Amino acid sequence: MTQAAPASAQTNNVTAGILLMIAATIVFALQDGISRHLAGEYNTFMVIMVRYWFFALFVLSLAARAPGGIRKTARTGQLGLQIFRGVLLAGEICVAVYGFTLLGLVDSLAVFICYPLLVAALSGPVLGESVGWRRWAAIGVGLIGVLIILQPGAGVFDVAAIIPFISALMFAVYGLVTRYAARKDSTATSFFWTGISGMVFMTAVGMWYWEPMSQDDWLWMGLLCVSGVTGHWLLIKCYEMAEASAVQPFAYFHLIWAAILGVTVFGEVIRANVAIGTAIIIGAGLFTLWRERVKG
Repeated sequence: MTQAAPASAQTNNVTAGILLMIAATIVFALQDGISRHLAGEYNTFMVIMVRYWFFALFVLSLAARAPGGIRKTARTGQLGLQIFRGVLLAGEICVAVYGFTLLGLVDSLAVFICYPLLVAALSGPVLGESVGWRRWAAIGVGLIGVLIILQPGAGVFDVAAIIPFISALMFAVYGLVTRYAARKDSTATSFFWTGISGMVFMTAVGMWYWEPMSQDDWLWMGLLCVSGVTGHWLLIKCYEMAEASAVQPFAYFHLIWAAILGVTVFGEVIRANVAIGTAIIIGAGLFTLWRERVKG
């Protein structure tokens, strides 16, 4: 999943930032495809556990190179909150990947991309931020798009279709908690605890589901870990190059690449209701991002 990463001194090269964001979405879509394959063959908890081992090594290497080293980066006055963030994200990834195995990439991500609207809706009651009527209207329109995708009134409605919405809700809460933690901790500190607490949690859960993997799938697992580190590195460089508000709309390219993978590799079909609902959600999300930029 695409998430904010720590940045250093920021420049203002919007074109480079956009290109880096698009590159990151390509890598994350590849990561989703590999996750779908591996979780379809092996236990989801084990797959995410191994992925988190490499993620933890990545954040440790970043912290070791930062001024003050690991000790300064890890210092926080809200340890419980930081651990909760990391565990919540790890749980969200498990839910999302499990959804890939049941629904495929296209349907899962088509619903998941409503998470910016959920962040906007929950920012008022959770963080006390002001949410005007225009953004509430965009949130309502976006949720209509979700309903079009899910088709809850159809006789063939699959309860499993709720899974990516649960994943989106968890990721939205994670984003809000991250925003709250940022009032006292640096982005580097939050990123550090995201990797470390997630790794500890996934190891405690995943170790009970270990199963042998074939040599070919270990190669895919290695590529999954490398793609995760590469994606986060691209995001770091992206946010160094340009402001988040300028590049965030291009995060929707993630769905395009994932849809291409789903159709060409996994034989998925893009149904008309999914295409229409996705277009509505993206339009509402872009409007919400524009309103936040105007208010800022």
